[in-house]
Amino acid sequence: MPQPKPIRSQAGHERALARIASLMGADPDTPEGRELGVLADLVDLYERRHHALGDLDPVDAIRLRMEEESLSPHDLVPFLGSSARVSEVLARKRPLTLPMARALNRHMGIPAEVLLREPHPPESWDDDHWRRFPLRAMADRGWIPKVPGLAQHARELMEGLRERAGARTDGSAAIFRRSGLRANAKADAYALQAWCWQAMAVANRNRPSAEYVPGTVTPEALLGIARLSRSRNGPSRVASLLADLGIAFVTLPHLPRTYLDGAALQLADGSPVVALTLRHDRIDNFWFCLLHELAHVARHMDYDSPAAFLDDQSLRRAPSPGEDPREAEADEWAEEALIPGEEWEAAVVRIRPTAINVIHFAEEIGVHPAIVAGRVRFERDNYRLLSQFVGSGAVRRQFS
Repeated sequence: MPQPKPIRSQAGHERALARIASLMGADPDTPEGRELGVLADLVDLYERRHHALGDLDPVDAIRLRMEEESLSPHDLVPFLGSSARVSEVLARKRPLTLPMARALNRHMGIPAEVLLREPHPPESWDDDHWRRFPLRAMADRGWIPKVPGLAQHARELMEGLRERAGARTDGSAAIFRRSGLRANAKADAYALQAWCWQAMAVANRNRPSAEYVPGTVTPEALLGIARLSRSRNGPSRVASLLADLGIAFVTLPHLPRTYLDGAALQLADGSPVVALTLRHDRIDNFWFCLLHELAHVARHMDYDSPAAFLDDQSLRRAPSPGEDPREAEADEWAEEALIPGEEWEAAVVRIRPTAINVIHFAEEIGVHPAIVAGRVRFERDNYRLLSQFVGSGAVRRQFS
């Protein structure tokens, strides 16, 4: 009978669990019983290790595994390529390549989802890290001063922006670990961080006079906000409506390589911020993104522990296997507020998406026709359909 081997992957973990199930009830004094005991210990070790990795970034996960297995940096050379590369990876000066991640996953048992995370920012960034922010694009937008030699002043300029943000959480934990995000894999973490700081700086400068009370944003409240879509100038009325609830509302153009539609953030005192980029200037997109972020405020913000949610809604149709389940929960609240599920199931427009059916159903449930058209387009994955209703170019000009 082959001896059980250490568990190095999720597939190995599943095989071990299946084998354990087949051995349950075996007499401890038999070979099967002894195999069962060994397998149980191996599964327990794998699960404790997997749990210990938690939200660690790739470098911290590698260091933890090295400590557990008494490995030296030299032992990583076969996986990373050379002693110099090992040193650079452990010092966070070189990102893991896909072949490196595969080797570490196979031979050290570090989960792939951990190895593919963005590394945490160092506790004390050197000048090179500060220069990785998109300084030119930020200066062109007026977010930081346009001074000669931007790169030489990167630390000073970015620390000034961070101070203006007055953030309780700047989003870096989520951004650099890729947790709490519906984020595009191509997104630049430094551009995302810069956008968050600027959004919070704007919110901090225009704080609502009302204090946010957790529990204020309910499904019924979202339903009422969705009905505001019927008004031609509904988007421009959102800021004052949310201010009355103690929620800062910001529209801020996206930066290159952010692939961002919106975010839910928190200021220093815990008060929430909803920020949208309006990169897809359509009425249906505006209302879905707004309600999605408000759902995060209502359902997922722990006001004793800061949180940040950043969303690329183009990923909604095909979420990654590791996507935070809170994203689907926010989708559910937004969809239900815009078009209640029972009414949508019975709607003729789902089967016959004609212009007249879009108009009639929108009037029946009290929302803008763009919302009905947008739902049809999303479900059918056909974005040429009903394009005359979605209000392209009708939102951004209300915030100019």
